[in-house]
Amino acid sequence: MDSDFPHPMKGITLKVMSVLVFVCMSTLIKAAGTEIATGQITFYRSAFAMVPILGYLAFKGHLRTAFHTRDITGHLARGFIGILAMSFGFYGLVHLPLPEAIAIGYAMPLLAVVFAAVFLKETVRVYRWSAVLIGLIGVMIITWPRVTLLRDGGFGSQEALGALAVLLSAALGAIAMVLVRKLIAKEKTHTIVLYFSLSAACFSLLTLPFGWEPLPMNSFLLLMGAGFCGGVAQILLTQSYRYADMSTIAPFEYTSILLGLLIGYFLFDEVPTGIMLLGTAIVVGAGIFIIFREHRLGLERRGARKHITPQG
Repeated sequence: MDSDFPHPMKGITLKVMSVLVFVCMSTLIKAAGTEIATGQITFYRSAFAMVPILGYLAFKGHLRTAFHTRDITGHLARGFIGILAMSFGFYGLVHLPLPEAIAIGYAMPLLAVVFAAVFLKETVRVYRWSAVLIGLIGVMIITWPRVTLLRDGGFGSQEALGALAVLLSAALGAIAMVLVRKLIAKEKTHTIVLYFSLSAACFSLLTLPFGWEPLPMNSFLLLMGAGFCGGVAQILLTQSYRYADMSTIAPFEYTSILLGLLIGYFLFDEVPTGIMLLGTAIVVGAGIFIIFREHRLGLERRGARKHITPQG
């Protein structure tokens, strides 16, 4: 283990905790019902996430410096793309079984490899391209039964539109990851986290004329809890990268499908199909291979640097 990351088990624990809290967030949003406007959901998710984030920054003494930025345009672009991704994702979440929405969302890190190669000119070799292709085939296996509903039920099929919405959310989320990669080069992590929630809440308010309705107390509390969970999960995720490198903790993202299967079955009476499980296994396998490949390349690069002489 690299000396910069002396506590890998602590990093893994924080990562798993973040996954658990993110799944709780999704569960609360799904439980709030299908009649709430998507923009209203994203507002509550973003606005109430600010509560734990601001509290954490104040506790760490970073609150004043967190608002200092050298790239407000970059934050706004990331916030706009991020809120679009969140909106489509939440639409799919409330119209699809929970584990299915989670599994389709796994397309995001696969597409991020593609976009990093295109926009950031990162080198992607045949192994990772092959894994991305296989993973996307897995995503198509999961979504195909839903997409065929377009043929049978037209564009009024909410399940079909939900599947397409999650796919679009994954693509937009991958673009947001590219934007974050650019921001990291010049901005602090807590500044990026803070400005995302702030800009996402502001952009969500633009949808106020489009279907917002007064919420019953039950739905209000569920969405408030979802927002709070989102903020806590973001803090846990950010902290996890302080104690272990990305290739160590990234595979634990896939514990979310296990949680999704359990919660979907016991709370929403959702029974996964064999096709959905097959496609999920393919996607998860491809994602883990990409992570493993990144880890091996990272080790090779560190080894190469150690053998470079002072003369080069």
